[in-house]
Amino acid sequence: MDELTQQKLKDIKRAFRLKMDGMASRSMREKGLDYKINWGVSLPDLKVMAGAYGKDYELAIALWKEDIRECKILATMIMPPEQMLPEVVDIWMEQTRSQEIAELSAFNLYQHLDYAPEKAFKWISSNKEMEQICGYQILSRLFMKGQEPNERGIQEFIDQALAALQDDSLGVRHAALNSVRRFASLGEEYTQIAKSALKTLNLELF
Repeated sequence: MDELTQQKLKDIKRAFRLKMDGMASRSMREKGLDYKINWGVSLPDLKVMAGAYGKDYELAIALWKEDIRECKILATMIMPPEQMLPEVVDIWMEQTRSQEIAELSAFNLYQHLDYAPEKAFKWISSNKEMEQICGYQILSRLFMKGQEPNERGIQEFIDQALAALQDDSLGVRHAALNSVRRFASLGEEYTQIAKSALKTLNLELF
């Protein structure tokens, strides 16, 4: 890590301490959001900080290495998507241990990758909870942008989503159902496919 990145990292961590919200941090801990360090800094505050630093690959890498909630979230906000290699994405995904980070990584960063669909389909077929949640979150964002899967993609998505909707994890079930709803919003044909699939599990689309 170069000297400038080191200094930026130090400044950011100092800023987190100043913005610390003990009640928010405690509330997150009680809800099972367990990080080594969690300052309870709000997402709007983190967004302002991200805007001040701009896109910065080296700083994003350095931030992610810290086992601190705010560092990881800020890393997803300032990482330039066009510079992020697939193998780095895999490392970050392996190190993602909370639903909050999985969801924010998908929203802030992964949906903007050129190879986002490829990663999303790989992750929804995984048996790891965080990968599945992240994969469905990415697909939800892509569907919202009007990206339509091909015929094979549709079949794979529906098959995986039906399995996910029976998963033990509430987070996985919620992410999958939300994704099916976004899929249905692509048009009438997609709505019918989604309704018909959900009917097999006695579920309604809305």
